[in-house]
Amino acid sequence: MVIPKGKVAVSVKMGKSTKTVRDVPKQKTPRRLALTKSRINAITEVIAKPSSECISSAHANIRVVVRIRPQNSREHGDNSRVVVEAVDHQMLVFDQEEKVEEFFFRGVQQKGRDFLKKSHKNMHFMFDKVFPPQATTAEVFQETTLSLIDSLMDGRNCSVFAYGATGAGKTYTMTGTQETPGITFLTMKELFKRCEELKTTRDFKLNITYLEVYNELVKDLLKPGAPLNLREDSRFGVMVAGIEVCKIECADDLFRLLEEGNKNRTQHPTDANAESSRSHAVFQVYIQMTIKTSQEIRTAKLSMIDLAGSERGSATNYVGARFTEGANINKSLLALGNCINSLADGLRHVPYRDSKLTRLLKDSLGGNCQTVMIANVSPSSLSYEDTYNTLKYASRAKKIKTTVKRNVVNVELHVSQYVKIVEQLKQENEQLKKQRQEDNEQKQDLQKKYEELKQQLALAQEVEQRVTTNVTEPVNIQPTTTSEILDITQVKSTVDNTYVKNTDVMEKVNELVEEKKKILSRHFHLLKQEVGLVARRILKEELDNRLSDIMTDTNDKEEV
Repeated sequence: MVIPKGKVAVSVKMGKSTKTVRDVPKQKTPRRLALTKSRINAITEVIAKPSSECISSAHANIRVVVRIRPQNSREHGDNSRVVVEAVDHQMLVFDQEEKVEEFFFRGVQQKGRDFLKKSHKNMHFMFDKVFPPQATTAEVFQETTLSLIDSLMDGRNCSVFAYGATGAGKTYTMTGTQETPGITFLTMKELFKRCEELKTTRDFKLNITYLEVYNELVKDLLKPGAPLNLREDSRFGVMVAGIEVCKIECADDLFRLLEEGNKNRTQHPTDANAESSRSHAVFQVYIQMTIKTSQEIRTAKLSMIDLAGSERGSATNYVGARFTEGANINKSLLALGNCINSLADGLRHVPYRDSKLTRLLKDSLGGNCQTVMIANVSPSSLSYEDTYNTLKYASRAKKIKTTVKRNVVNVELHVSQYVKIVEQLKQENEQLKKQRQEDNEQKQDLQKKYEELKQQLALAQEVEQRVTTNVTEPVNIQPTTTSEILDITQVKSTVDNTYVKNTDVMEKVNELVEEKKKILSRHFHLLKQEVGLVARRILKEELDNRLSDIMTDTNDKEEV
């Protein structure tokens, strides 16, 4: 069956018979509805890509956003054209075709193209989010890193890094200024807010490190000194040997250390950027959470990375040391681009070891990490090639998949902790046993001293009782006074002087004198005993005081 040109044969089944309709005209696709190949590919990638809600699954793509900065005064002065425009919140167009007037030549409509100019790329890119020049840093934070706080609280590693050419606004996005803080400051503020809200149910421990990669050397920004070495650990990945790990007690400590590290970062002005960062900065926060009810321990690491900008020597006019810096920056960024390409293509070998930077970013790019890439671009045609390369690598990075899982302390680590706790308790138990033995020996010594003092006290009480009994017996005897003794002496003297010859009288007088002498002698003896008794009473009081002190010390020892 021959179908006339311009006609389409349509078979229509009606019951048991089939009729062919010959006169249905072929519909032509309007030219204005045709989609470019690049736009179709971009839309297909977005449709095929899983939504951001699946970020909690085992595998997740790197979330890529693009921030277009406003044009600066230099770009306005050079009358450069805009090569990047945001179409909507997910699509942008690069090097869009300019509208040209059409004309007719020999009755045929022609396009007014200037063949002296290079044709426009007119490429469309799709990303997870596109921020136009008027977007604020707070809006970027809301759409990129705010959701990462929930992942951190769940025990997942997170990473944010800014990528782009020099002068594209990376440091402004990450660090910001005092008037407009960057997403690093906003993220830390939100992190402490979340910790404060959960402190009733969780115990938090925070530690930070801050380093830079300058001329392929790793340097500590919190404790400047000699370059540091990288170490590979089968369990914890890439570690920096000798880096200063600072414990954080409050938000003020963190912001103070962050500001101190920013001051120590290497910066030099160039023709392309008056405050160009000459190093890659990596700020990391280590979080350990202990759930109070279940005693579950979760660990997480947050990495905030501000990469140095890729740059061309013709744009920066480098010489000497600055030229070497630029070469090392481009070398590390080239290694990063190679890693992105290898991961996007699903290759088994990824050249992480080509640079110190890629070794540090190994976990962020292909490890256990939820990663956000912020691609910063300039809208000006002065940065045409740099912007195109940034968009190209950012588009490739969307295909990278990372493994995201919770970091919960496993049973083996719990057992090792319990073994350490048992060893510590054993040591404490041995120390307590020794101390108790020493206390028992001291107690026995004190008991002996107590028995001796008790015997001495009993002896003193017996002596006191005897002395008291002896004192009470002669109480009925009226002691002779001194005047009476003097009277007797005077009588005897008088009798002797008068030569009394009466023997009976003399004998009575002598007997009386002897009796009075005995009474006087006994009286002085009793006085002497009383003095001794007073001394014993004083001694007894002193012994009682000493015994009371000893008993008090003994009770205190027993209580301890």
